[in-house]
Amino acid sequence: MNIVVCIKQVPDTETQIKIGGDGKSIDTSDIKWVMNPYDEFGVEEALRIKEAQGSGEVIVVGAGPKRVVEALRTALAMGADRAVHIEDEDLYGADPMFVAKILAKAVEPLNPDIIFFGQRAVDDDCGLVSSAVADYLDLPQLSVCIKVEVGDGKVTVHRPIEGQTNVLSASLPVVITTQKGLNEPRYASLPGIMKAKKKPLETKTLADLGLEREDKLEVVSLSPPPERPAGKTIEGETPEELAANLAKALHEEAKVI
Repeated sequence: MNIVVCIKQVPDTETQIKIGGDGKSIDTSDIKWVMNPYDEFGVEEALRIKEAQGSGEVIVVGAGPKRVVEALRTALAMGADRAVHIEDEDLYGADPMFVAKILAKAVEPLNPDIIFFGQRAVDDDCGLVSSAVADYLDLPQLSVCIKVEVGDGKVTVHRPIEGQTNVLSASLPVVITTQKGLNEPRYASLPGIMKAKKKPLETKTLADLGLEREDKLEVVSLSPPPERPAGKTIEGETPEELAANLAKALHEEAKVI
């Protein structure tokens, strides 16, 4: 079974994001870059499926600047077999539909049975690329999955909905997006890191894929969220006095009751 995991390199969630001088991009000068956390669940699930079946190949695919190789090497160190990097120094922040077209072109010749994506990227929070890739490749998509079972040429997944669980199935090949709760991603071991340096990593360009830059979506501006007003401490000598003062502040100042 061939399993492809499409990954994105994003700023670490603990990074303090600053808006760039152009007002419509982020300042990347002091950012720690990591694999998108939701994509880690996809890598882990692909490895588990391969291990359970005792055969197959896990291929990770990523698009963007040279630094994306770091995220691909992380996936290789976790246990993926090989990687494909679509290199373009100006691709970060590009139109998600164009990124999806790039990934679809790169993934199609790999003949995957399953294509994993994280359910969204933690930087732009778009969640569009996986659906667009499924559309470009004319494949079914099963999204936000917390359980994946493969057998008899089909895949069955569980996805949470409010208060219940949906159980869905589709024939292979299929696109699946992964969610927290699906598994616990493994750490890259030292032997894994050493092996990753020798694993195949193919680099392609847009020209290799027969594509030219084609953005239909443009970021007009970015702005930080408004600062929250300072909090207020409710004082009182007794629980009753505290409750009374809290009710008074909610009524007269916050005007929520």
